[in-house]
Formats: sequence, structure tokens, C-alpha cells
Amino acid sequence: MRRFYSPKNLAGLSEVELDGQVVRHMIQVLRMQPGDQLHLFDGQSCYLAELLQGNKNLARLQLIQPVEAAPPSPLHTHLGQAISKGDKMDWIIQKATELGVSAITPLYTRQGDVRLKGDREQKKLEHWQQVAISACEQCGRNSLPVIHPPQSLTDWLQVRQEAVRLLLHPHGQSAALATETPSDVALLIGPEGGLHEQEVEQAQKSGFSGLRLGPRILRTETAPLAALTLVQHWWGDLN
Repeated sequence: MRRFYSPKNLAGLSEVELDGQVVRHMIQVLRMQPGDQLHLFDGQSCYLAELLQGNKNLARLQLIQPVEAAPPSPLHTHLGQAISKGDKMDWIIQKATELGVSAITPLYTRQGDVRLKGDREQKKLEHWQQVAISACEQCGRNSLPVIHPPQSLTDWLQVRQEAVRLLLHPHGQSAALATETPSDVALLIGPEGGLHEQEVEQAQKSGFSGLRLGPRILRTETAPLAALTLVQHWWGDLN
């Protein structure tokens, strides 16, 4: 069953109209016809729906009944990810969404090569949010992760209050943490060249513990996925 995201809250509606990119994909790419059924989700709930009519600009759908879906992970995970070059950031956001991440903040770090400004930063943020939506459509997830605007590592660290805060670092500890199941976890991943020593010290002063994922140094796009899998296995819904 095809799944599509509705930016409109679907609660209490019997019909809904959609426009924009989702409609172009539905009508022009997938060539869906009136009478075709699909799943429509709004970031909280999902409904079985039927396409009543549509063209490249607008689609009208009837909501038939709610669709049961797996609940979100009981573990709230906030990923602080140094912004990567090329399409690596897209890949990280896509896969992190599939693994149940709750929020992602792209970070500017001392040794990171990417610097976004003005309209370019806003356009990139909107693009990343669409990447997360597409990942939810594919993986059957109804709740959208929050993709925050990019910010400096210093600003991000100043507001961290998660019960467990982990910094992926080749010299961190490698064993499972001896702690009761937390309700939330923050993960910090550095750029391709790693975090500067002063940034590591800054994170540690903000309550972050170093975590080493095995004997090999992982790339910046591999580390968050390995870390999310691990904490979801320890404390979330991958058990």
C-alpha cells in the first residue's frame, strides 16, 4: 500500500485536499487514478484513504478508516550530527529516521567543512525535512522526527538535558553503560576529521561520556547509525 504524508492534521476530517510535491508524485510519477487506495499519515496518525480526483496540482481524497501502526520508540533520541559534505547528510537523516530517531540537529564544528548561510541554510533545512518525510513514507513510521535548524556545537551543548549523553569517540569506553533504562539519550557525532580536542573537552563538561563502537574508526555517516542501533537495542524498541 502506497503511503503519503499530509501536512494537514487529519483528525476529524472525512475528506482532505493536498497540493504540491506529494500530489505531483502521486499523480504524475505513480499515475494513481480515482478509486485507488493509499495510506495517508500526518505525523501522528494514519488513515486508509481513497483518491477521489486529482491532477498535477491538486488531489482530493476520502478518509475511510484509521490504520493501526506500531508506536514510536519509548526512547527519545536526539542526534547532534556535524554537517557532512555532499549527500552524506541526506543519507544520515534517511537512515536515522528509519531507526526511530526523535530529533536531529545539524551542527557546525571547528573541523567541519560545511558552512551554510541565509537562504541556502533555509533551503537545505527544508530539503532535509523532506528527506525525513520520504523516509517515514517508506518505512511505515507515522511520527516525523524533528529536524532542527543548523546551529553551533556550543549552542547545542548548552541546552542538553538528556538523561544519557554519549559522544562517539575512538578513545571512549566500549562496554554497554551500567545505567537504568533512560527516557532520553543525546548522541554527538563529529565531522569527517573528527571533533577538535577543545570540543571534546567542552562536550565532556556538558555531561557527555565517550563511547567507542568497536576496534575500527567509523566514518561520520556510519557512526550515528551504529550508535542509534545500539541504544535502541539497549533501551528502545530494537530488542
